[in-house]
Amino acid sequence: MARPTTTLTEDQVREVETLAALLNQQQIADYFGIGRRTFQAICDRDEEIAARYKRGKAKAIAHVANGLLQKARAGDTTSAIFYLKTQAGWRETVGMDHSGRVETTGGRDALMRVLDQIAERTARIGVDPRFTDAVALEVTQAGEEPG
Repeated sequence: MARPTTTLTEDQVREVETLAALLNQQQIADYFGIGRRTFQAICDRDEEIAARYKRGKAKAIAHVANGLLQKARAGDTTSAIFYLKTQAGWRETVGMDHSGRVETTGGRDALMRVLDQIAERTARIGVDPRFTDAVALEVTQAGEEPG
């Protein structure tokens, strides 16, 4: 035996638009005491309810977006960056040009000199020296003693 079709009262239909501005479909279903799939089925078969749900979401998004845009126009850098990333397609990219080749002239001695230079630089900026020591150990274990 099939379950009876769940419908919303006229008052509940009017509430959908207001609730959609604040709640997702699961929460609206909980508010009405029905399951999420039941609420989705109601939206699927009743164009008015689906339209009210979409309109409520759109109004809330427009209101928040307007506030964000006002903050961006007033000079709030974070708001401006967020707006441009989400609405204008801006992306942060870190570029690094590299030919793909590593110069090997000088063999392991040259590599150890470079590692020593890196160790000196990292010590100046406070990087844990165990990192560069581990790399030097790997080079040493690969065959040739450091010069």
